[in-house]
Amino acid sequence: MSVDERSRLRLVSDSAGAVGASAPRRRRRHRRNGERLAPWLFLAPWLFGLIAVSLGPALYSLYLSFTNYNLLQAPEWVGLDNYVRMFTADPKYLESVDVTLRYVIISVPLQLAFALALALLLNRGLRGLAIYRSILYLPSLIGTSVAIAVLWRQMFGSDGLFNQILAVFGIDAGSWVGNPDTALGTLIVLNVWTFGSPMVIFLAALRQVPQYLYEAASIDGAGKLSQFWHITLPMLSPVVLFNLVLQLIGAFQAFTPAFVVSGGTGGPANSTLFYTLYLYQKAFTGFEMGYASAMAWILFIGVGAVTGLVFWASRKWVNYEQ
Repeated sequence: MSVDERSRLRLVSDSAGAVGASAPRRRRRHRRNGERLAPWLFLAPWLFGLIAVSLGPALYSLYLSFTNYNLLQAPEWVGLDNYVRMFTADPKYLESVDVTLRYVIISVPLQLAFALALALLLNRGLRGLAIYRSILYLPSLIGTSVAIAVLWRQMFGSDGLFNQILAVFGIDAGSWVGNPDTALGTLIVLNVWTFGSPMVIFLAALRQVPQYLYEAASIDGAGKLSQFWHITLPMLSPVVLFNLVLQLIGAFQAFTPAFVVSGGTGGPANSTLFYTLYLYQKAFTGFEMGYASAMAWILFIGVGAVTGLVFWASRKWVNYEQ
């Protein structure tokens, strides 16, 4: 065999060996590519929903907020006119902001305080705790429903259950939901009544507080009130922050109770004109979709700003050390 033939044979052999060795590498590479692709395939339905159902419409509403759009004609670009109009030429809008802020500022702290008080009571080792916990949680499940809002309107009407109880003592209070001075108060009471969700969270957190802290405090002579302020509240502060943020966001978005109790008008005298209710009126009664979109984005920015402020302030009062 000549030298050239031996060289060609060696080249063919080396090529075959290289091909044989590269086959496992290709399989490993395909396997790695498949492993990287698999999570995206599982996420694909959620990503499609995010883009098609949430992100896409949200971005389109941002565009509509700079237009004059009534559903019947093509959107007409008006720039910042909708935003300027809100704060300079729409007194009713400012009323809705005032009503919503009063509702949030009063109802959320009262709800959390009531929920914490009941959680402390249930944490004392009552028999049938699971039954009590389930019963007290029910208001959070049904409190924002249309049926409960209708019941609330009947209870606080001129001939409602609340006035019937007052009549026993000779008190004639009139319609609570028909009086501008008390209508918002009935909705605040309704929100406080839906204390079940934060109560359950508080109760779970109370079970995690180490008992030796209370024993040590008792030995040092600390009373129940002192133990609450210096042990219970600091240990619960992360949970208080969690509940506070959730309830704030929910209160800013409250709609159903005000819509049902006022018949969709926000009355009497705009005393129950929540921000979301006024937004609904502009969008689906006045067909001012551009203006309503601008209101929705202001609400989004406002809730985000309040949430950010709460988190910033939490650095001064939330204790994460266990």
